[in-house]
Amino acid sequence: MVLVKEFRVLLPMTVEEYRVGQLYSVAKTSAQQTNGGEGVEVLKNEPYSDPAKGDGQYTEKIYHLGASLPGWIRALIPASALKLEERAWNAYPYCKTLITSPFLGEKFTFTIESRHAEDAGTQENIHGLSDKELKDREVDVIDIGKDKVDKKDYKPEEDPTLVRIEKAGRGPLGEGWTKATKPIMCCYKLVTVEFKMFGFQTRVEKFMQEMERNIFLKFHRQVYCWMDEYFGWSMEDVRKFEDKVKLDLQKQLTKEGEGSSSSSSSTSETK
Repeated sequence: MVLVKEFRVLLPMTVEEYRVGQLYSVAKTSAQQTNGGEGVEVLKNEPYSDPAKGDGQYTEKIYHLGASLPGWIRALIPASALKLEERAWNAYPYCKTLITSPFLGEKFTFTIESRHAEDAGTQENIHGLSDKELKDREVDVIDIGKDKVDKKDYKPEEDPTLVRIEKAGRGPLGEGWTKATKPIMCCYKLVTVEFKMFGFQTRVEKFMQEMERNIFLKFHRQVYCWMDEYFGWSMEDVRKFEDKVKLDLQKQLTKEGEGSSSSSSSTSETK
């Protein structure tokens, strides 16, 4: 069974502000999460043109997972296969992300289709689904003010109920903010997970959806709370920031890889 969920994430900003904020926050979190040989490796980040879909930005990334996965998943695959490949087509306000596993091949597919609109999550079929797809789809509304992140991920400086965006004059987000705040927008994220391995299919698909919800919640809380850092930026500004982060990550992963090889050689020589 293919598991399909539509997450609707509400944010107190315009669609254009989110365009910059999303890119800034993706780059910043990539830098924060890359250490000890784990994290994000950016292979490509370049413009593309498609006659049917229009112009946009194409990215390719590798996620080195390591200990970030639960033990029962790591038990399914060898250590050398603990990575995921991501390809993304960002023709904002429409974006598509495809995540695959080189080890699992066609047994695993993970797709995120995102559309963005200046409303409070009121569009019931923004993705143009068929009647059958609508019947199978589950809707999950994420409130970045009300919903709580895991205790291990909580930081007061990333709590929208505590943070005021001084440059924009918004927040903190109190009770009922989604009905009283202007501007407001919604990220409609259609997530499709399929895992073709008997005995693990349902468990893995549910785990991936739950994991993605946690990622969406934490990430969008950060997009809001970091707004003072990128408010007023142009697309040119954020592309320069992305390029800098890409180079920094490549240097860091290369350095850690060389350190690991050197350590392995020293260990072998002492045996």
